Amino acid sequence: MIVATTRAELAAARSGCTGSTAVVMTMGALHEGHRALLDAARAGADHLLATIFVNPLQFGPNEDFDRYPRTLETDLAACAAAGVDVVFAPTAAEMYPAGEPTIRVNPGPLGETLEGASRPGFFHGVLTVVLKLLHLTRPDRAYFGEKDYQQVTLIRQMCADLDVPTRIVGVPTVREPDGLALSSRNRYLSPAERTQALALFRAVHAGSLAAAEAELSGVKLDYVVLRAPDLSELPDGYHGPARLLVAAWVGTTRLIDNAAVTI
Repeated sequence: MIVATTRAELAAARSGCTGSTAVVMTMGALHEGHRALLDAARAGADHLLATIFVNPLQFGPNEDFDRYPRTLETDLAACAAAGVDVVFAPTAAEMYPAGEPTIRVNPGPLGETLEGASRPGFFHGVLTVVLKLLHLTRPDRAYFGEKDYQQVTLIRQMCADLDVPTRIVGVPTVREPDGLALSSRNRYLSPAERTQALALFRAVHAGSLAAAEAELSGVKLDYVVLRAPDLSELPDGYHGPARLLVAAWVGTTRLIDNAAVTI
């Protein structure tokens, strides 16, 4: 496995990848959810690239950028075990050599709702770094977890709108045996908070918006909504597939979850 930390090293490593390529983009602190992404990508391409980069653009001034877990050596071992061919692990200076970019990807109206409303500027930062990494890694396919459903939806739309020739593949959420969605932020939870956090799992599988809201009485709710699969508002009298999404604070940790539902 090649570990590249500069654009030049990545370009040299990428030039040796013949056939189809896939990429999995991460911020490190890899868990079994990331392993599911890597396994899916490994099965779908001749060469597998992974990126490890804690992107400062997607953290607000009062968020957890400084305490976000950084476990590079463990992450590299996990990538090697998953059959990754090339890991790109740049510094912030390598990704943004002129400092934070003055031009960023505008996520449009969808990017200002839900996660975008709770975390202003979040999707501007996400889409900007994803677009840069797509240009640098030049994959045929990119794999993203559906736990971050709004993110996957926006990345897919960005690629369609900007003619990025990469197929975006969503991978179902990976959960603990009791249902809690895997997240790098789960490590912040105390044992009692870990139990409280199961309210999000119960909510997205409650079967209706009212039932979901009832399940969330023990946590600090940010939002719980029912939307169309493309996250547009549901028209009156709608019947068919939909998505139920929730975000809540458990102690000082903000968690999200979602699930497909049928109305």
